Amino acid sequence: MFAVVRVCLGIKPRTAGDLGSPAVFALRDYLDAFIVAGLAALLLITFVIRTFYIPSISMIPTLQIGDVLLVDELAYRLHDPQPGEVAVFLPPVESGGHEFIKRTIGVPGDTISISNGIVYRNGSPLQEPYENQPPAYDLQIRNYGIYVNGVALDPSHADIPPRSQWQAPDRIPKGFFFMLGDNRNYSDDSHDWGFARRAAFAGHALAIFWPLRRLTILR
Repeated sequence: MFAVVRVCLGIKPRTAGDLGSPAVFALRDYLDAFIVAGLAALLLITFVIRTFYIPSISMIPTLQIGDVLLVDELAYRLHDPQPGEVAVFLPPVESGGHEFIKRTIGVPGDTISISNGIVYRNGSPLQEPYENQPPAYDLQIRNYGIYVNGVALDPSHADIPPRSQWQAPDRIPKGFFFMLGDNRNYSDDSHDWGFARRAAFAGHALAIFWPLRRLTILR
């Protein structure tokens, strides 16, 4: 790659007389532009964009088994995950080193509850056209924990930080995020294993890249 960089930087400005004819001059300029574009694409793929294969049904209907995504690895180095974004991250449970992909529902400072199949963020019901079916469980963040159907998640099996890390007993603590799969009742997510930590986020899913018939920008 560095050899290509040196070749590009070593190209000097030319005139039609140097190259023998306007046609050759135009061709060389076109090739120079092509090399620079190729180098930019290589840098983008190497350091910013990677692919992610979908192995499960947890994000149906948005993502299907076998979909290949383009993931922006730079995004979360520049800003925090935002509500509604589909994110790739390491879960707080044993996964053999495999990353999960879920939708960001709540960010630090938010209140989250689920009642009668409706997800509420800061007291307002979410409009979720991406959801496969309403959650078949109720949930509340309260009393320094996550309660599912009235029972608190066990901190020994879920990532529930100690009280000293909470800024309020009913709001997502700083540095933590609440994640759900779009296939709500068939997703291993925050209603099972608690919060996702900020440091665990690896990238923002941008688009379905493969198969071509499913080529889609994720919004």
